[in-house]
Amino acid sequence: MPRPAFVACLLALGCAGAGAANLQISPVSITFRAGQGASGITLQNQGDTPVYGQVRAYAWTQRDGEDVLGETAELVASPPIIEIAPRAAQTIRLILKAGSPTAVERSFRLLIDELPRADGTQSGVDIRLRYSVPVFVPPAGDAAPVLAWRVFRQGGEWMLRVANTGAQHAQLGSTTLRNGAGTEIIVSKGLLGYVLPGQERSWKLPVAQDAQLDGKVAVRSVVNARPETADTAGR
Repeated sequence: MPRPAFVACLLALGCAGAGAANLQISPVSITFRAGQGASGITLQNQGDTPVYGQVRAYAWTQRDGEDVLGETAELVASPPIIEIAPRAAQTIRLILKAGSPTAVERSFRLLIDELPRADGTQSGVDIRLRYSVPVFVPPAGDAAPVLAWRVFRQGGEWMLRVANTGAQHAQLGSTTLRNGAGTEIIVSKGLLGYVLPGQERSWKLPVAQDAQLDGKVAVRSVVNARPETADTAGR
């Protein structure tokens, strides 16, 4: 008899409520308020069998345009191991360790991994999901993203680079470009990605190498759930 296949899935959640299979998670992004020491996230098992999982918190940074997760003692998830009965819910408590206020926002990722069934049985394809939930802790004082947009060529391809010199993350949603001739380029219809404070990220544009993107390019993007416009110069 063939052994059951194993499939691992990663869900980077970015909508009002999300889930796959039988596990639903809410909220899908957490932002602490100033002075708040604890928060929570609810996991709901909508299936007919128990769900087992592991919950871990990581510091989240970016380097060279890539996400980097590291060990942290600043944010603790409790309980770290969960068993959710059928049609039941479990609240995960997030405890923020006290510390001095920072000049920029702190970012974390909460990873929720589904574990194999306790009885060890499997049938068919064993799909285990990983949920990645962003968690943000505001800095002292007001903060906002400050974005600079640039279109450039790299290796013959057109690229979009977004640099964030502000003290708060930028969640980039639906994003379009318009060149001087009025041609519209859809970069993303949904979540494009996050740019953390002091970082920059680049994306390959879905255009031909001979696309006319020199000169001023108009940008429309949903940044932290708010529509914004900007101009950038292509090179």
